Amino acid sequence: MKAVGGGIKLMSTLHTLPRLFVSPGGVEDRSCVLEAGAVCPMSPEQARYLGTVMRRKEGDEVRLFNERDGEWLARIAGLRRDQGAFSPERRLRSPETEEGPVLAFALLKRDATDLVIRMGTELGVRRFIPLITERTVGQRVNGSRLESIATEAAEQCERLSVPDIAEPVRFMEFLGAWPENNRLFAAVERLCERESADKITQKSKDVFSEACIGDGILIGPEGGFGAAELDAMLARPFVTPITLGNRILRAGTAVAAALALFDSRIRNA
Repeated sequence: MKAVGGGIKLMSTLHTLPRLFVSPGGVEDRSCVLEAGAVCPMSPEQARYLGTVMRRKEGDEVRLFNERDGEWLARIAGLRRDQGAFSPERRLRSPETEEGPVLAFALLKRDATDLVIRMGTELGVRRFIPLITERTVGQRVNGSRLESIATEAAEQCERLSVPDIAEPVRFMEFLGAWPENNRLFAAVERLCERESADKITQKSKDVFSEACIGDGILIGPEGGFGAAELDAMLARPFVTPITLGNRILRAGTAVAAALALFDSRIRNA
């Protein structure tokens, strides 16, 4: 198809440009506003990525974004081994509110946790809360590593925001701090065996029928929640137990399934 006035060709070209997140706070807390005529410093990682991996040079175009300023077409204003700057030229997308669920999940092994952060970012999670439960595999995480994974996923999937990642918290503390005005949809293994029929308010095909923006999804550890954790969770009025089907899913698979169902519900509401 021939481009009319170059429009189709321009759109195709833009999507091939490197897309990088620029923190509203800038690098090392220096102010960075995406606007025409501004100069925004690169992080050392961005400079190495553009210069060494992508083989870009001064004057080349890139796309920059954040939730406050939207997405901008910019040029590389200077580039050395581990430093450089961007010069924004024109806005491509206006800022927009990206409302997604909170995802609270029991910490998994490193690779599985990485995958949860990546998938969750792509599927619209606005905040991650790692949990330490009775059956949690590990209790320590590399916060910087997880933030980098979330940033890379946001750059790849075209969203304007990078989700927050909270410090790991113990499960009971998490329940006590959850805002009672927001629902918490908790995936519970073998739900039919644990609750009488009149207490199961959701079915797998309609688990998020009452979901609203700002609600949360709770995914437990491999092996499920402990008995005391289940009792405490199901006693909370804001908790809605849900089932994701008859099969027992790995935690990472449960995250993907729950988020896809939640996103479909919110989009079609």
